[in-house]
Amino acid sequence: MKAMVIDRYGEVPMRLAEMPTPELGEYEVLAEIHAASINPVDFKIRDGKVKLLVKYRMPLILGNDFSGVVVKVGAKVTRFKVEDEIYARPRKSKIGTFAEYISIHENDIALKPKNLSFEEAASIPLVGLTTYQALHDILQLQKGQKILIQAGAGGVGTFAIQLAKLMGATVATTASEAGTNLVKSLGADEIINYKSEKFEDRLKNYDAVFDTLGGKILEKSFDVLKDGGKIVSVSGLPNARFAKEYGSGFFKTLLFSAASSKLTALEKKHNVQYTFLFMKPSGDQLRIIAEFIESGKIKPVIDRVFPFKDAQKAMEYAQSGRAKGKIILKIR
Repeated sequence: MKAMVIDRYGEVPMRLAEMPTPELGEYEVLAEIHAASINPVDFKIRDGKVKLLVKYRMPLILGNDFSGVVVKVGAKVTRFKVEDEIYARPRKSKIGTFAEYISIHENDIALKPKNLSFEEAASIPLVGLTTYQALHDILQLQKGQKILIQAGAGGVGTFAIQLAKLMGATVATTASEAGTNLVKSLGADEIINYKSEKFEDRLKNYDAVFDTLGGKILEKSFDVLKDGGKIVSVSGLPNARFAKEYGSGFFKTLLFSAASSKLTALEKKHNVQYTFLFMKPSGDQLRIIAEFIESGKIKPVIDRVFPFKDAQKAMEYAQSGRAKGKIILKIR
């Protein structure tokens, strides 16, 4: 099969390669991939920034979510059959959606929302699961609460605004002038132009923050929370609590504790809870998300669709930060 691979870690371009079609486990399906999406985690994996959490062999096929069609099922698969249209985020040990085929555990799959094209469906799994786990599982967002969602016009942000509004929250978000109309149309109640305003000066006493940027933006986000508030980040540093929950050994736990010491200090200073989110695949949660989409409560937001042969150009465009919504690879 054709696939986009890297041969080593670093900011290296992908190359189109012939790779073996994946072998099928007894609880797995073989899916013919029709579309995949580009996500920031693809850059992090490529650059070797998640090596402490997951180790990969080279050459490595990148790509973390997809939509497609089941073409073969393992001997013990019970939930899916050949010709089912599906969408999914594979396990971190089984990534590789920038390819013509993938083998994936049936527990990680859901039927594709009926009202979406393959390209639209491919935009959902990673951002949908990330947002659902952040807002529902960790923040436990309640009706009437206030949440700041960083980078509202981005791939995660556009989904997060819609889900937060569906959960009954008041939503503030950061965006450029070019993204203002988009985030407003998705339901954002308060919009801060990050190029001319400081969100930490405008927002106070918020119940929650969903951070997608990390660094100094994450650190400043602590200032908007009320006493007892919660902040979850997909771009910050893992802390000792995450390391223990993830099952990391003593050395890695110590390493994460030291690296995140500034965030731990901010937690104590503001009396809030900081959580690093390393999203888990879940077919069950994708089924919930599909219901939201099929009922019209959440819609995909796509910036551009690239042909498979232009996967490297798509990655470069995604890394430029100019996209409003998701960037898709059309594989079939």
